[in-house]
Amino acid sequence: MTQWQIAMIMMIGYLVVALIIGVLAGRKQDKESLEEFTVAGGNLGLFVMWFLMGGAVFSAFSFLGAPGWAFSRGAPALYIITYTAFAILPWYIIGPKIGKIGRKHNLYTVSGFLQKRYSSRGLAMLIGIITLLASIQYLATQMKGMAYIFNIMTEGRIPIWLGALLSYGIVVVYVATGGLRAAAWSDVFQGILMIVISWTVGITIVNQLHDSIPNMFRNLTESNPGFLQIGAEGSTMSAMAYTTMILVSTIGFLMWPHLFSKSYATKARTIKKTVLVYPVFALFLIPLLFVGFASVNVIDPSQIGSPDEILPYLITTVMNLPGWVYGLVGAGALAAAMSTADAITHSASLELTDGFIKNVNKDLSSKQTLLIMRIGVFVIGGLAYFITVFGGQGLIALLLGAYGSIVQFAPGVYAALYSKRVTAPAVVTGMIVGTIVNYYYQLVADSQPLDINPGILGLLTNIALVVIVSAFTQTKELEMAEEYRKIGS
Repeated sequence: MTQWQIAMIMMIGYLVVALIIGVLAGRKQDKESLEEFTVAGGNLGLFVMWFLMGGAVFSAFSFLGAPGWAFSRGAPALYIITYTAFAILPWYIIGPKIGKIGRKHNLYTVSGFLQKRYSSRGLAMLIGIITLLASIQYLATQMKGMAYIFNIMTEGRIPIWLGALLSYGIVVVYVATGGLRAAAWSDVFQGILMIVISWTVGITIVNQLHDSIPNMFRNLTESNPGFLQIGAEGSTMSAMAYTTMILVSTIGFLMWPHLFSKSYATKARTIKKTVLVYPVFALFLIPLLFVGFASVNVIDPSQIGSPDEILPYLITTVMNLPGWVYGLVGAGALAAAMSTADAITHSASLELTDGFIKNVNKDLSSKQTLLIMRIGVFVIGGLAYFITVFGGQGLIALLLGAYGSIVQFAPGVYAALYSKRVTAPAVVTGMIVGTIVNYYYQLVADSQPLDINPGILGLLTNIALVVIVSAFTQTKELEMAEEYRKIGS
């Protein structure tokens, strides 16, 4: 049996196990319960919550984008460690507060949370649309990662379109059938697998190529002065670009619906415990960055189609390792991509249904809403699949672009929690203009003013408009605003 055949069997075997775990997790639950599908009954424990939140960190960009950026960009790749460690800290304060509001008003989405506070159907519909666009970008990063893994580990036998279809098809099935609980227990299995693999493979690669970690950095600094610095001569990124990239990721982190809504899925004590242990996940990204650093001056960039392919190319071509190692690394990368894809697919369907569809048709029953959410899983998956197969951006570019639009929720969310003066027209105006600014500088403009991240440019515009428009649109209806503000943690 050839190496690629062994790898393919192991990866398909992993997919089968992931499917079984996901389906079994939701098998004994009430299939007709909207609360069960959306927030798993609101009683997820610390162990499951830790891995469910951790799935937001370990994704396709961890196994593929992170080594790729370390290889091609150097020090700027370290932004991943920074925002992973610190972005969750505000959840310690706002998470319990959001959870209390959600339980009182039977909420399970960002759109529902903001619609209740600002009494605005238009705002909820806008959030549903923006979430759909951003989630499709984010999902495309996961699908591209899955497709790369299958394609390279099987030496091109499984094309990009088929690799994405096989792996993401599994995600769609267990999310549509089991909801959040299926995603959560799948993430536990996937999280343990990818943590073990990342450290084992990362350290092995460094030791084989450079004998030790100190030697790796010594060789790198001697051959590429400035490569491990920010804003210095030889650096690949300015200090402003690096700083604002961290800012957009840190602020946007908890605005993602698949993370925001976890406040509804567990108790306040569990949220606080999760925040305290969550930064440990940042440690598991370190060996994956080492893989990229170790590959500099070992692999010629012209030998690969994209920096995102560094890890699988290194395993299969440069180091000539046995097929079972191919399969192990492939399974770890698939686990990373799927642990994020399931949560995003689930939340995107919830936001689109609760924010947009239910405001178009206000007479939907709980049963009809649940059916639409399950159908939405397949529709959103299909759109993301189209972007994956026909789109051209790299994993990190897609990820940062998605963050740039989702971070525009932040002014509305924080104002809802801590201010009674901000109004619905202000939030809507700021969100629309901020999103347009982000996409303009991300997709149209050749450069950004002062090298500021497009998402931060959009956010600054957003905040300014929220303040200005609120001053001219004050309302006398402050009852719900006062309730949100006073609810403690």
